[in-house]
This record gives sequence, C-alpha cells and structure tokens, in this order.
Amino acid sequence: MQIQRLFSELCLLLRRERVTCEEMARLYEVAPRTIYRDMDVLSGAGIPVYTQRGRGGGVALLPGFALPRTLLTEAEQGAVLAALQGAAAAGAEGASALDKLSALFARGEEEEHWLAVDFSPWGGDRAAQETFYLLKEAILGRRVLAFRYYSARGEATQREVEPRQLVFKGQAWYLWAWCRKREDWRFFKLLRMEGVRDTGEPFSPRPSPPELAEVEPDGFGRPVSLRLRFAPSAAFRLAEEFAPSQLQRQADGGAVVELDFPEGEWLYSYLLSFGEGCLVESPASVRRELARRAAAVAAAAGWTDRKKN
Repeated sequence: MQIQRLFSELCLLLRRERVTCEEMARLYEVAPRTIYRDMDVLSGAGIPVYTQRGRGGGVALLPGFALPRTLLTEAEQGAVLAALQGAAAAGAEGASALDKLSALFARGEEEEHWLAVDFSPWGGDRAAQETFYLLKEAILGRRVLAFRYYSARGEATQREVEPRQLVFKGQAWYLWAWCRKREDWRFFKLLRMEGVRDTGEPFSPRPSPPELAEVEPDGFGRPVSLRLRFAPSAAFRLAEEFAPSQLQRQADGGAVVELDFPEGEWLYSYLLSFGEGCLVESPASVRRELARRAAAVAAAAGWTDRKKN
C-alpha cells in the first residue's frame, strides 16, 4: 500500500543523507516515476523533501528535520528508546528498531543511553541471548517448543510446550507455558532447559491461564514461616536479597529475617548457599532437614578427600 511505502521511504530519508530515486525504486520494487510521485506527496504533506539531479544527486530532506514532536512527548520518546536499548541486546531486530526510532525522534549518537540489558551471565557466551531470542520468536509466532528439562529434584524429562510468556522472578528467567506432558500450565526455569528448539508446529491460543501468582514453580512446596539469623559474614548478601522492611539489623552486624518461603529443594539449596552464615531458628523441622543435608555434604567431601589420599 502507498501509505506504508511512504512511511518507509520517510524513515529511509531520515536515516540517510541522500538516496537516489533509482535505488529507492529497486528497494521498493516500483518504477522511478512512482518514487517521484511519492516525493511529491510527501512534499505536499509538509515534509521538506528536495531532489537534486545529475551526478551525485538524489532525494534528501532538509538538514535538521525530524517528525513533529507532538507525536510523542520527550518523556514518551525517552521511554520508548530506553525499552529498545534493552531489546537491542536480544538481537538485530531490536537494534534496527532502535536505529529507526532514534532517527525519527532526531536523537543522535550523542544521546546518552542510561540503560543496558544483557541476558547472558558474567563470563558467559551469547548462547543465553540466542535462547532468549528463540523463545521470544516462538511466543510471538505461536509455535511449539521442545527441550530437555531438569527439575529441582534432578529428574530429566523431554517436554513439548506451548509458550505463553517470559517471566523474570526471583532473580531468574522462567518460561510460562502449557506443558503437553503434564497437561497443565507450568513454569520452566531457563537455566534448566537444554537443547531448546522451535518445532515449527503452530498452536491455537488456549483459554486465559491462571494468574502467575497462583501457580507454584516446579520443585516448590507449601509456604513455611521461617525465622533466620544471619551472621555478619553474610551481611553483603542481605541487602541484595531482602527488602529493608524484612531485615532486623543486629548489634553485631548480622540480621534476623522472618518471612514465608515455599518449602522444597530450592529452599534448602538456597539456605545451604550461606554456609555457616545462616542459622534456622524456626521451624525445627526445617532446621533438622538442613542439618541432615549439611552432614551429607560434609560426608561426601570427606569421602572425596579419602579417595584422593
């Protein structure tokens, strides 16, 4: 349609200093005279387009032109560009959109980028970003995904899912999807997904799923009320993982935290990650189970040492 071509031509002129009519005709697969007519339409709409014939000529906009600022406020433009700065980290499409809208808003290289998003871990490769991009495309295209999944209990199963949404929660990314194996909605932690592939099989949207807050991720059990006492040696982690209102700071530099956590493999792995820096004051059942697991870890370490000797 002409309106789509006109907008695309305008975006091209905003990004390029000058474009020949022949180049535009090849790009949009129309005759050069059509491009001349399009330029007349743009000019009639108040866009300062001018043409220069001869060698080195072409179509250009008057220097300094940008689309009217009334389309979006300065704050709205900044919000859009900030979002795209994160999207640019996930693939070429985001970077391309960022480039186009920067031109539309007359924001150049001097514009300060205050936000950067990188989906790969420190010291990691780009595989995480590629997986993230694959998941995004499958969600938008409504195509079935297949992968091998490792549960919190260490069980490996092959899954086929109908992806719905990517969710960042609790310092980790999850895929929210309908699992064909379980015949229910499930969370899948991205770090436990292996060999993710897009099957190309389309699927029809299912009825609205339950609210995310109503669904327990794999490996999570019933909530349990905890009272944890952290040593001063663990203080560096507390500000990162708990809200200030949850922390009861102690005179020795440690802290007491009271909160509800879902019981399961995740909880015990999390508490063990603090080593000697965390004491479970209540409930006693969690304290006993944590002690049992810590003893098993110590025994395994002793066995490894004996084997080396």
